[in-house]
Amino acid sequence: MSTTTSVATWSTRNKIGLGLAIFYGVTNIPSFLTGPDSGEEGPPLSVLIVCSVLGVVATVAGIIAWRGRNRSAARLTAASIVVITVTSLPAFFVDVPAGIKALVALGVVLTVVIVVLMFSTGRRPSGARG
Repeated sequence: MSTTTSVATWSTRNKIGLGLAIFYGVTNIPSFLTGPDSGEEGPPLSVLIVCSVLGVVATVAGIIAWRGRNRSAARLTAASIVVITVTSLPAFFVDVPAGIKALVALGVVLTVVIVVLMFSTGRRPSGARG
């Protein structure tokens, strides 16, 4: 059984999405350093460590996807940033400042935009039917 890696030709939108995904991954790498002090509320250190590891995965996979035009690496990048974002969703259901909830909402919107850009395809001509 042979496996093949799909080679992609990235459009400008795809490159913008990959660039934003790499940036998002890099910004999550130091998450474990922001762990809550004793008595302070916030995400558990284990969640922050997972986000840091996934930040590294998203960054490396994003670079591989960009340089090697590898769709599998792009999917791994997208999956990593989606999981990072999912770990922040409990902020909507606990008593945290409105600013934190706004940042989480921004992260959710950013993740959706990144994934849509990464996997958008070319536009069809206006007269095309399918």
